[in-house]
Amino acid sequence: MANCNTKTIFVLVSVAEMLTATAQAQTPVERGRYLVEGILTCGNCHSPRGPGGVIDATKLYSGGPQTFDEPTFTVKGANITPDPDSGIGKWSADDLKKALIEGVRPPGVPLAPIMPYGFYKVFTTGDLDAVVTYLRSVPAVSNKVQAPVYKAALHVEVPPGADKRMTDADLREPVKHGFYLVTIAHCMECHTPKLNDRLDFADGLGKGGQTFRGPWGESISRNITSHQEKGIGAWSDAEIKRAITQGIGKDGSQLKPPMGFEWYARMTDADLSAIVAYLRTVPPKE
Repeated sequence: MANCNTKTIFVLVSVAEMLTATAQAQTPVERGRYLVEGILTCGNCHSPRGPGGVIDATKLYSGGPQTFDEPTFTVKGANITPDPDSGIGKWSADDLKKALIEGVRPPGVPLAPIMPYGFYKVFTTGDLDAVVTYLRSVPAVSNKVQAPVYKAALHVEVPPGADKRMTDADLREPVKHGFYLVTIAHCMECHTPKLNDRLDFADGLGKGGQTFRGPWGESISRNITSHQEKGIGAWSDAEIKRAITQGIGKDGSQLKPPMGFEWYARMTDADLSAIVAYLRTVPPKE
């Protein structure tokens, strides 16, 4: 990275090595819980909400109330608890993995790309196994969600550099580790503008500009590129971390959902540092 001295690089590498060692020390269920309840923000779309859009913690992952009505599909967040009738209780581990990285559920039914399987192709083998193990361990909740409606052929965009599985060795490099986390967190799904209903990764990666409506009112995804004025290039590391985990902007203003602040608040500081290291490398866009 530009303007990094030898000491800074050494510290970043040490953090990456420590982070990898910590992940290896966790059990699959512990690692899966950390990913699902933090970085992946699965509950953001897959959990019922009460008044004001507050997540119903008693029915986690049993299906989201919001409807995603897009030109090619209309869907709700599915029940991903192990309930055998309304959830994934009858799915095998391989069924779950195929849904996560290929976007296909049994018996071969495609998933709408609001499920960011185009971003999950980078999953390391260990993390993919951990997510599946954890999802199969959560309490089963009976909650039937309306079936998806497909209006046209589905399409999915894969972020640049995210078309294949990463390895534990890749994660030892700080910026690559940050790229991995930002990708499985599918940050660029919301922070990249759409062009003809497709994410414009070529010219707008991280530029923001998408509009989201919900119980919070209306919010527009902001520019998270390294641009000094339009983006977060002039923000300090602490300001970026605060925005991610607390929803507070550089100027102290309160940011709005659907950014999953409460989920990201569970992330380790080492993971947040890796994310910042990567975001510093995203080309500036106005």
